[in-house]
Amino acid sequence: MITPGDFWLSSGHHLCDRDEAGRLVPTPDLWRAFLARPELVPPEEACDAELALHTGLLAAPLRAVPAVEVAALADADARENWAVFLGFRDRVQAEPTLEAAWLALFRGSVAGIPPLFLQMLTHLVARAALEGVGDPFILRAAEAFFRTQRAAIHPGALLLADEEFLDAKAGDGDLGAIGRLLTEAGAPPREVELEVLSEANAAEYPARSDAHDLALDIAEGRPGQHGMARALEAFIGHVLGEAVAIRPVPVIDDRNWSWHVGLDAEATAIANDLWKGAKVKQARLARILWLGVLEFAESSRVLPRAVGKPVYLALAMDAAQRVRLKPQNLVGLPLKTRGEAA
Repeated sequence: MITPGDFWLSSGHHLCDRDEAGRLVPTPDLWRAFLARPELVPPEEACDAELALHTGLLAAPLRAVPAVEVAALADADARENWAVFLGFRDRVQAEPTLEAAWLALFRGSVAGIPPLFLQMLTHLVARAALEGVGDPFILRAAEAFFRTQRAAIHPGALLLADEEFLDAKAGDGDLGAIGRLLTEAGAPPREVELEVLSEANAAEYPARSDAHDLALDIAEGRPGQHGMARALEAFIGHVLGEAVAIRPVPVIDDRNWSWHVGLDAEATAIANDLWKGAKVKQARLARILWLGVLEFAESSRVLPRAVGKPVYLALAMDAAQRVRLKPQNLVGLPLKTRGEAA
């Protein structure tokens, strides 16, 4: 069901049912949306067996597909693609909710699962986590959970813009000055033409949310900086079931910190080096865009060595100014397993 002010319709969340806790339960219609992806629609030259497989799954998306049916496909790539999709479908369906499937996949192994499928699943889970949230700065910050961003730092602003949107604008020859700034490392600041989310245009966010055409300023003290903290709180609360409070900080001023989570590969590497006491060049430190301190509301499930101690979160850009936030890294928070906490 689509309601006024709804956002991220492209996630497909309206194609899911919800359990009593508000978590998403996949329906046949959701799998039909997956099957409608161009990566799974058979090409014109596809064999009759592949056409029949696709048509049959559209009619009954959850039906069992024997291995012999996939083996009958003429094209080797098609056989591999369908085996991968069906394996992913079955692993997701084996869990009671999409949130449980997301956790099971990232706590186990995602080897062999196309990044696109994982992105689509994360998009859905993030949408469920933010159900009822009306603050556009929180919602825009959470787009980074499932879409690569490009960063630009200049006096007074620290901007994130959607990489795919920028690439599309560049292809149209309509990048705009801030778009050029975001794609040219080291370029001097220019007049901002790409719209930045602000109080003036915030009311437009729901209608524009699937266009990913608004940049977000996460500089210190800006609503986007706090929006990132609130988005992470919501995601952790919904997916991991842990109530946490996160506050942005300008630096980590703690020589004896006990736990940190890098929200991307670059931040993880930098934080690990700092924690080990290694010298980190200033140019590399400057890649860190956002820092936060996380505290758990309930300590019973926190590992003993982390009880009562802050957990530091870090987000960084790579050498090409790309920001690839990985919410799955939050699985690395210092929490006991359910068995250990019992």
